[in-house]
Amino acid sequence: MPADFLSNFLDNSKSLLPLGSMVNDGVKLLLDQGGSVFDAVGAVVEGFAGQVESAFLAIPSWLVLVAAVALGTWRLKWRFGLFVLLSLLVIRITGFWDQTMVTLSLVFSATIISLVVGVPLGILCARSDRFNALLRPVLDFMQTMPAFVYLIPAAMVFGLGRVPGILATVVFAMPPVVRLTGLGIRQVNSEQVEAGHAFGCNGLQLLWKVQLPIALPTIMAGVNQTIMMALSMVIIASMVGAGGLGNDVLSSIQRLDIGLGFESGLSVVLLAIILDRLTESFGTRHLEA
Repeated sequence: MPADFLSNFLDNSKSLLPLGSMVNDGVKLLLDQGGSVFDAVGAVVEGFAGQVESAFLAIPSWLVLVAAVALGTWRLKWRFGLFVLLSLLVIRITGFWDQTMVTLSLVFSATIISLVVGVPLGILCARSDRFNALLRPVLDFMQTMPAFVYLIPAAMVFGLGRVPGILATVVFAMPPVVRLTGLGIRQVNSEQVEAGHAFGCNGLQLLWKVQLPIALPTIMAGVNQTIMMALSMVIIASMVGAGGLGNDVLSSIQRLDIGLGFESGLSVVLLAIILDRLTESFGTRHLEA
């Protein structure tokens, strides 16, 4: 037996730890034991994402354009407002408006779920060193695992469509907001916390009236990174039928259509720049104030 182990150890082509088989067995066990739970979660996510997508597609393009330009001008002056106007016109005249709205709805849905779960986790990390130490390797795993890998278990558990794409996006995009929420709260000056206690704040009041407002720029940086990672993952999620601009990018690869790839890719780039600059402005403007 030791001789066989040694020979297998020296042979790089042989596996000594069947980790992949163990993971496959674990996923099958989850499907067998928790199928009803996964069905319920999938139904909730599908219902929420479907309503969001319908709302985005129902808004007239001219209204989206006016609102986006107004918001961009308000947050980042007229030059950025002009950039938003030209960018959305390019997306509209190249025929990718509906796909862009679907992509935006997927990003919005995944981001909302990420924030609902991630911000409370970040608060717990800031308040408990033990919880932070336990969660940190999990976040490292979530953030460094190749994005394509998340699509495999998501598709196995939830099938094809929006649901696996959104949930895989949530897992991939949530770590930044967890980390930066915890970091922002931890960086609040102890003197400011003591002042809150001196004015009679309890734990919840101290969190809402002192720590979160002061940590808001850092938290918004986490929101910004979560949105950017969600957008990148939503494009990849087209491989499991999530829809949106990712379908056109995937189609251009399959057909070796450089023109389609450039047009759809340009729409993704323009949308990413708009989302990045707008979300970044909310943190930086608050910091300046």
